[in-house]
Amino acid sequence: MTKYIKEKTFNTENQYDIIIIGAGPAGLAAALGSKHGGAKKVLIIDRDNYVGGILNQCIHPGFGLKRFSKELTGPEYAYAFQSAIERENGIQYLLDSYVHNIDSNKTVIISNTGMGIRKLKARAIVLAMGCREASRGSIHIPGYRPAGIFSAGTAQRLINIEGLMPGKKIVILGSGDIGLIMARRFTLEGAEVKGVIEKMPYPGGLSKNVVQCLEDFDIPLYLSHTVTFIDGKERVKGVKIAAVDTKGKTLQGTEKYIECDTLLLSIGLIPENELTRNLGIDIDPLTMGPIVDNMMHTSEAGIFACGNVVHVYDLVDYVSEDSYIAGFYAAEYSKKNILPSKYKTELIAGTFIRYIIPQYIIIPTNGSSNSISFRINEPLKKTKFILTADGKNIATITKQYAVPSEMVRLGITKYLPDIKGKRYLRIDAEEVRS
Repeated sequence: MTKYIKEKTFNTENQYDIIIIGAGPAGLAAALGSKHGGAKKVLIIDRDNYVGGILNQCIHPGFGLKRFSKELTGPEYAYAFQSAIERENGIQYLLDSYVHNIDSNKTVIISNTGMGIRKLKARAIVLAMGCREASRGSIHIPGYRPAGIFSAGTAQRLINIEGLMPGKKIVILGSGDIGLIMARRFTLEGAEVKGVIEKMPYPGGLSKNVVQCLEDFDIPLYLSHTVTFIDGKERVKGVKIAAVDTKGKTLQGTEKYIECDTLLLSIGLIPENELTRNLGIDIDPLTMGPIVDNMMHTSEAGIFACGNVVHVYDLVDYVSEDSYIAGFYAAEYSKKNILPSKYKTELIAGTFIRYIIPQYIIIPTNGSSNSISFRINEPLKKTKFILTADGKNIATITKQYAVPSEMVRLGITKYLPDIKGKRYLRIDAEEVRS
């Protein structure tokens, strides 16, 4: 776990160049980007007592391969950024603090256990609040409300930070990455994982996690299945599962009862955007995050967003890359109250593409991120991605495969001359037939 930073690191000033909401991987990278962009006074606010956010409970390895070219655990990855920040002057933390509101004048209202309610002013703000887990209520599972139902992230915190074991016989609904990782974690702690239940005909997590967390431990994965009933009044006794058709409807005669004392829910993540909505920032209905350009600037002047607030990432390395950019251009804005942009191109999701981040490419005078990220709607084998600018094909990029659970990331630096001045850039996917 990254070390606790005492409240004395916060001074009594109310005016900052940059205020960053969230001290997780996105907020830490944004702070570093802000300093490298020229900001002199940067404040990071978080409601936890530690920096690092979700990384603190992700004690498994697999982080940092792209950013640091070596494999780190979550706390090690957070500490690497924290150490880099502490070598900079002018970055402060305010922990154990809750942000109640942000207005269009960039005034941030917070409450802190030691100082009460405070108003802080910034020249630019970076939203880095992360995301939260979807709950049982969002999928309407019939049954009672017994003890023993947890979200996968809650179970992860209980085991890895609190040292508590939620149960001994586990069923996991949903094959998101946290659920897959927790299947392995429970097994290593001596529990019996009866199976992972996934409604879709393909896994919801990264392929490597399916292999390393399920196949390597002989944990069954039930694709095209769902939980239809939770048994037990005081404590979970078991669940009924059944196969579903392509429309998600239960198939009669396929029900099966699995005895268990714990049901874990890994049914999706939702970007944490209450503050974003209160500001009136444009929200993308597909990502449930703010619409941004390639400098991570939202529709509200001087408000930037990064990390899982924008959309749910697969790899923290990419979170850091985009968040650094958000911080860098927040610093640019704080110095001039204007961003160095001339051209704006809209990105359009074509065939098989669910959504694209960023939604706009702005080509500034001093460069910015030239990577785009997107997800596809269904699994494809050998795939080619076709980039079209105002109806003209400018590139075709081939990948060996593409699946909905893995974000596709493309560098487009060499295509910028063809994109510059165009109204839109459309991306289509097409399976290569052999």
